[in-house]
Amino acid sequence: MDAKSLTFSFVSSGTAEADAAAKRLTKRYGQMPAGQADVVVALGGDGFLLQTLRETMSTGKRVYGMNRGTVGFLMNEYREDALPERLAAAMAETIRPLEMETTDNAGETTQALAINEVSLLRQSYQAARLRITIDDKVRLDELICDGVMVATPAGSTAYNLSAHGPILPLDAPLLALTPVSPFRPRRWRGALLPKTAVVRFDVLEEPKRPVNAVADHTEVKSVVSVVVKESASHTATLLFDAGHSWSERILAEQFKY
Repeated sequence: MDAKSLTFSFVSSGTAEADAAAKRLTKRYGQMPAGQADVVVALGGDGFLLQTLRETMSTGKRVYGMNRGTVGFLMNEYREDALPERLAAAMAETIRPLEMETTDNAGETTQALAINEVSLLRQSYQAARLRITIDDKVRLDELICDGVMVATPAGSTAYNLSAHGPILPLDAPLLALTPVSPFRPRRWRGALLPKTAVVRFDVLEEPKRPVNAVADHTEVKSVVSVVVKESASHTATLLFDAGHSWSERILAEQFKY
């Protein structure tokens, strides 16, 4: 990218801090509509960055996040100086979301995309009872748990990590299958799957043990089956500062204590 010719679209999460930053940056570097800008700069936290990535999915737009939120694991450090030069030197990472297809207890089907994870969660005081099939082969006849998820490398540091799932490098050809509070099998801690895997969850005893499915922010209630796979057609492009790549963040996160 040529630093001198770069154009920007600054988008804000809507907090006072993010709005003020967008106003200052717009005055300094100019503002273009997102569809015409070279780079969309998302000002907020990880949640807002994921929203921006969903909105720019498969458009070829590059998204650069600067932290004006709380956690900001996916965000770059907020600095207003030399922004064109930073972006010209930034490293691009291509993210492929998960595709979720659900069937609920009324027979209705729903499709949604997830950049972080697809999760199944119990809907009531009763634990969920699930069967897990991978590439048309049943791998777990019965999992009794509070929930289970399939996480992308991008999502492996979010809910997946909180549920004691593995952290995955962004370019790893893997997905993480991670249970939430498994009761039976008690010692099952999940699995690493090839990114080509097609994962199917069937809800057993659905009327007694209702389950919801969630793809990032899309929730479907009372599902009877959920199929999850990596998308072959949708992509998003995320920019990281040189010297502060996703791989470096993953390494640093694993040595925290």
